[in-house]
Amino acid sequence: MPRSTPPDTWVLNRRRQIGDQIRAARLYANLTQEAVANQIGMDRPSYNRIEQGHVSPLLDTLLLVADAIGVDLADLMR
Repeated sequence: MPRSTPPDTWVLNRRRQIGDQIRAARLYANLTQEAVANQIGMDRPSYNRIEQGHVSPLLDTLLLVADAIGVDLADLMR
């Protein structure tokens, strides 16, 4: 069910931190946003919004991202 109020500031900050960790892992794996997005069946702008912390992706999407990058999901959440 959609929220009627925006998330708390700490939630938005944590979302951006996770996006930064995803970006760092992707760069370490020497992958482009386009390559990861294509592998998980997503367009690059949508994937970019995950890395920027502008959206809150589903758990299934995060699992696909972690698999495409070649890391454990837990590593992206730390």
